[in-house]
Amino acid sequence: MTDTTQTAPDQTNPDQTTRYTTPDTSGIPAPVDIYGPQPAAYRAMVRLEQAARDGVGDDTIFELVKLRASQINGCGYCVDMHSKDLLAGGETPQRLVLLDAWREAPIYTRAERAALALTEAVTTVADGHPSAEVEAEAREVFDEGAYAGLVVAIATINAWNRLAITSHAPVGSYQPA
Repeated sequence: MTDTTQTAPDQTNPDQTTRYTTPDTSGIPAPVDIYGPQPAAYRAMVRLEQAARDGVGDDTIFELVKLRASQINGCGYCVDMHSKDLLAGGETPQRLVLLDAWREAPIYTRAERAALALTEAVTTVADGHPSAEVEAEAREVFDEGAYAGLVVAIATINAWNRLAITSHAPVGSYQPA
């Protein structure tokens, strides 16, 4: 087995990537650098990410949305990243542990619940379009700009998940800035 050195996206800075070394683990494909050969696409994704964050206007909701979509998509790299970012931002471990069961946990605000419901509906759009009720609740809770930012944030994290999964970004290597 040999170690490989790769880069992973820094979703906060379009001009930076994070370098990591990971052992070549049997059964797990080696990471593929898809960002280096496509720097313009990478920078565009980072700009989209920042625009979505600015549009949502609430960092906790923004990060909860990214973590929940990543859980649904099975993106280990992004689950690791966004859970660490939430913890570094002061989120409680209890809220992270219960995120997968947010409907049963009274510790989420109305806005967080509306955002999480919309996240699940948009992330699983192949199973059916978001219901009118889910959209109506999100539109009632968020103003027009924040709702639009939320939809863009959901679309963006779904794209990041697909990039991280297909590039085999190593789970556990991310460290918050």
